[in-house]
Amino acid sequence: MMTLTINGKRTEASGGAILDVAKANGIRIPTLCHHPALAPQGACRLCLVEVKGMRALQPACTFPVTEGMEVQTDSPKVRAARKFVLELLLSDHPQDCMTCEMCGNCALQDLIYEYGVKETPFAGDRHLYPLDDRDPFILRDMEKCIRCRRCIRACDEIQAVNAITMINRGFRSKVAAAFDTRLQDSNCVFCGQCISVCPTGALTEKDSHGLGRAWQIEKVTTICPYCGVGCTLDLNLRDGRVIKATSNWNDSVNRGVLCVKGRFGWQFLHNPDRLTRPLMRSSLWREISGTEGTPAKYDGFVETDWETALDTVADKLSAARTAYGPDAVGILASAKCTNEENYLVQKLARREIGTNNVDHCARL
Repeated sequence: MMTLTINGKRTEASGGAILDVAKANGIRIPTLCHHPALAPQGACRLCLVEVKGMRALQPACTFPVTEGMEVQTDSPKVRAARKFVLELLLSDHPQDCMTCEMCGNCALQDLIYEYGVKETPFAGDRHLYPLDDRDPFILRDMEKCIRCRRCIRACDEIQAVNAITMINRGFRSKVAAAFDTRLQDSNCVFCGQCISVCPTGALTEKDSHGLGRAWQIEKVTTICPYCGVGCTLDLNLRDGRVIKATSNWNDSVNRGVLCVKGRFGWQFLHNPDRLTRPLMRSSLWREISGTEGTPAKYDGFVETDWETALDTVADKLSAARTAYGPDAVGILASAKCTNEENYLVQKLARREIGTNNVDHCARL
């Protein structure tokens, strides 16, 4: 263990970067390019701190602690340097916060407010990129990109896809796919991990634009319904309706990582064509009800109530078991069900029906 001093407070640490030790001791150091799920890069220079004996300010996210180190994280020199960095970022950033999709959930906006940057003293050329809406799920507004490279690193370190990178050089550099093509023309899998780590409004969900701001949204943690992995995600609700799904970084199952279905496949929840009642074949319904003239719906199916549907299933299974034996019955479970529900399905098959013909769509 090493002993060091942060803002006059003596503490012990076994190692690591200044940022990690400060966070463990309840000391906040602002960052833009840093993310807990990504390797530190030290690109944004917002986490600069003053280390006694060092001539220049050092990035807290990459500078390791040493025995006897003395650190100031909020001195006038440090605050002046951070404000200078924010003024540089603002010199090439749209000031349309009132209409920005990320208003209220933007790390840059919060820091601009915290450090009192009302305008930038640096005038010059600015990037003028059109809004890129060529892809099905992601809107790219490169005018709002601060080149923190979070999205690039997430695509590389978390997904191992490398669909995006920094193209061009100098003032013309920007985040893009190879040859600045559409994401769907690259090897992008549309996991949306780049959106989840973007600190500004440069990358946002296309289908949720204009549906709600951060303070209008209630987040509900739940489990993705698409497969048996059990990924945790946050459903973002406004007025009781889901408007998007976002990463839950505190979960131990998927640790914030989602696939294209988990992040963007939530629209079925409020689709007017979603089935809310059981369907039965028209011929079977007429057999049970003794009615001949009922018109078929849903291409040969008609709606019925749950009691009728379940009673019919039970009767047909019992009849098949009696006539042909238990092994004439087979049951398919579903990865969209919980483990407990699938346990009950196989218990029904083995104990009540007497068959081991049970299979699962996600069996490996």
